[in-house]
Amino acid sequence: MSRDGLTFGWFLPTSGDTTCLGDPAARIPQSSSVFDEIVEAVDNGGFKYLLMPVNATCWEATVVASYYAARTQNVAPLVALRSGYCNPTLAAKMFATLDQMSGGRLCINLIAGISDDDTRADGIMDSKKVRYEKMDEEVEIMKKLWAASGSIDHQGKHYTVSQAIEPKPLQQPFPPFFLGGGSDYALEISAKHSTVHLFWGDKPEVIKTKIEDIRKRAARYERRDDIQFGMRLQIICRDTEEEAWNEAYRLIEGSTKFNLANNRLGANAVEGIRKTSEANRRVWDLLEESGQEMKIHPHLWTGISTVRAGAGIAVVGSPKQVANTLDEFVDAGCSSFCLSGYPHAEAARIFSSKVMPHFESRLSAGLPRAA
Repeated sequence: MSRDGLTFGWFLPTSGDTTCLGDPAARIPQSSSVFDEIVEAVDNGGFKYLLMPVNATCWEATVVASYYAARTQNVAPLVALRSGYCNPTLAAKMFATLDQMSGGRLCINLIAGISDDDTRADGIMDSKKVRYEKMDEEVEIMKKLWAASGSIDHQGKHYTVSQAIEPKPLQQPFPPFFLGGGSDYALEISAKHSTVHLFWGDKPEVIKTKIEDIRKRAARYERRDDIQFGMRLQIICRDTEEEAWNEAYRLIEGSTKFNLANNRLGANAVEGIRKTSEANRRVWDLLEESGQEMKIHPHLWTGISTVRAGAGIAVVGSPKQVANTLDEFVDAGCSSFCLSGYPHAEAARIFSSKVMPHFESRLSAGLPRAA
């Protein structure tokens, strides 16, 4: 595995930010001024992409992406697309338009939702199985529409499309697709369609095994070597290891395991996520296994998962320790890192100025390339 060609991305918290996950009063509400500060830090900090999330509490991802594509010079919006959220013909037109108008700065993040309750809040009543079926078909339709010189003829299980669209994307053959998820549905669709499969935090040796599994699946679609891999991680970095760990435990001060206070979830919602989200179930299993210090590795910490669902595994340490831990994932087969930290603007500036220089000679000049 080459240790070169690395890309770093950041997360835009359009559901709100915080300075202390264990204290609801520390929440930083959604606002354009909060987002502006984060985006400026990311655009000027050497990050290649910025993840725009989707759920009922987030600002609408495509609108936010369009706004910031016009106000940035370097970073590419990584726009979350929930299956069933809009018809694939419209999605193909919107994404191709945004890719053209941003000068080829667009990535697409395919998501099915963390639970049935989560997707129903956006008006999508499909089961998890159907959501992934639609995702597969939607990507196929978008690729066909972007590749065709005339009308396509698609007769599928969920969609019928017989038309042509303009424009085509500036990035050819299409913008990069990202997909994160741990279910068998997610792994199979990623093997078939993804440019980058994003794993949530885990032990590097576990990630290496998962990469080999997806490569074997991708080989059935003749794309074993086309798919790339990345990690979705939190970053808690300070000048010294002691300062970093102090900050980590301060971040969840006042929380208890599984209270999920900052995520505003009740017990029923948590149980629903456990039943339907393989990725969340794995994160919470790691939390249960991680002991009093909540460590699964000298610098991988599960503490954030005490107060929120989602990608809660954090890399904690000094700049060199954070860089060395990320390199363990590079050695496992990863080449991209979608990161976040609290509060997000400050954490992005710390990572950019103190960790990214460790990788300076190994950074990719552009986005992951679709194949």
